[in-house]
Amino acid sequence: MDIFSVFHVSGLFVLALLLGGMGFFAFIMTPLVFTQLPASTAGQFIRISFPVYSKVMGGLSLVAALMVAPKTESAALLAVCFFFIFAWRVLMPRINHYRDLQLGGNKQAGKPFDRLHKLSVLINSLQMMTAAVVFIRLVN
Repeated sequence: MDIFSVFHVSGLFVLALLLGGMGFFAFIMTPLVFTQLPASTAGQFIRISFPVYSKVMGGLSLVAALMVAPKTESAALLAVCFFFIFAWRVLMPRINHYRDLQLGGNKQAGKPFDRLHKLSVLINSLQMMTAAVVFIRLVN
């Protein structure tokens, strides 16, 4: 097995970890937290866990991108990484700000909170689909 094959297989493994982590967070952990914990506790827990999620998934997407370079799929994984950083550093602080205002009684904060939260979910869904498509392309 040559070095490029080793990097390719390693990149697939890291990409599988990325997809598994994203799926676990979106489909198991988050719904479980919101159905089993009081709303205030669930919200605080997600606030604490989301930056960790973003850092770990961003790191995995970066490592996977480097492992499969110079294939064109590497650029898609770099975009996934970029959007994890964007969500963590830009989007989440804004979502948290509007949610705090909303919980403090500001009814007008609900609309921007909902819009930004939907954007966050859309970005995460697109990231997951992108990672899945890259995985399928690299396996074939």
